[in-house]
Amino acid sequence: MAKKGYLILENGQILEGLSFGKELNVSGEVVFNTGMVGYPEGFTDPSYYGQILTMTFPLIGNYGVPSTESKQELASSFESTKIHIRALIVTRYVKETSHWQSTKSLGDWLKEENIPALEGIDTRALTKIIREKGVMKGKITFDSKELKKDGFTDINSQNLVEIVSPKSQKTYGSGKIRILFFDCGAKLNQIRLLLDHDVTIVRVPWNFNPFTEKTSFDAAMISNGPGDPKMAYQTVKNIREIIKREIPILGVCLGNQILALAAGANTYKLKYGHRGQNQPVKDEKTGKCYITTQNHGFAVDTNSLPEGWQPWFTNLNDGTNEGIRNTKIPFFSTQFHPEDMPGPTDTRWIFEYFLEEVTKWKKRN
Repeated sequence: MAKKGYLILENGQILEGLSFGKELNVSGEVVFNTGMVGYPEGFTDPSYYGQILTMTFPLIGNYGVPSTESKQELASSFESTKIHIRALIVTRYVKETSHWQSTKSLGDWLKEENIPALEGIDTRALTKIIREKGVMKGKITFDSKELKKDGFTDINSQNLVEIVSPKSQKTYGSGKIRILFFDCGAKLNQIRLLLDHDVTIVRVPWNFNPFTEKTSFDAAMISNGPGDPKMAYQTVKNIREIIKREIPILGVCLGNQILALAAGANTYKLKYGHRGQNQPVKDEKTGKCYITTQNHGFAVDTNSLPEGWQPWFTNLNDGTNEGIRNTKIPFFSTQFHPEDMPGPTDTRWIFEYFLEEVTKWKKRN
């Protein structure tokens, strides 16, 4: 018999469900994801660090969990080496998996990784609460005598990037274009897709200073990551120096916000963020639209962009910024995830475009 568990929201509401993960009391930020599939990749995305994730699709766990095999020292089916969500909330957990690549059930995986999970909660009703009131702090308990409406953790008061970023550098590939990859909590498919090209990737911690370390590179990339971009102050400082030296830069998700801050713009917290594989964006230059994968709770204030910078993409649901670019130098970024995993592959071309621009810049300079 599954044990009862309780999700206590910051606004005082209490939702009751049944456990299918590890029975631990936790606290975090309650958010929702609108994707139908892709939970192995999503749960291992470091951008979810500290968040209690609500899945709007009613059936979760159908196809189990794939193997942990790796290629080029990178996990093939996951976006990092472990689960980063604080806890999981679903309407119905499917215990009996059906997929030829499945090695275990979702519940077993969550228990192995010490992640609490509740089923039997109306996640669409919960999503409406978040949509109307905004993301809020919450906690999970398995003790009916501990339903206190206090003791919540504010994850955005911490430097989450520092927590999930690697502590040392690592090099991949041996190609001609040398990319300094600032790992602020990167999804591994960014590295996988870049390695399909003639590149060398030097993966470094969030606070790595390439100039004091005397590291040579042709371009920089800033990955995705969790939390408030202003907490990643050291990354912002180092990117600002790279901008001064006119070295090409590509940012993704949190990287879009960090690039904007380094350029002199501002960022702000969204009411409930964008999390899912079905977010439409428009290229402001061509007018073309794309369906994208997204996972962020902060955005760039386009009105604060300094001279020489302009919006690149815009979200067609709410009009928020989805990317910026410099008008003269190859500095650009996307708020969405062009590497997908999970999600549509509509915008993978951005990596090729980035490398083409780097090659042109090298020849010109």
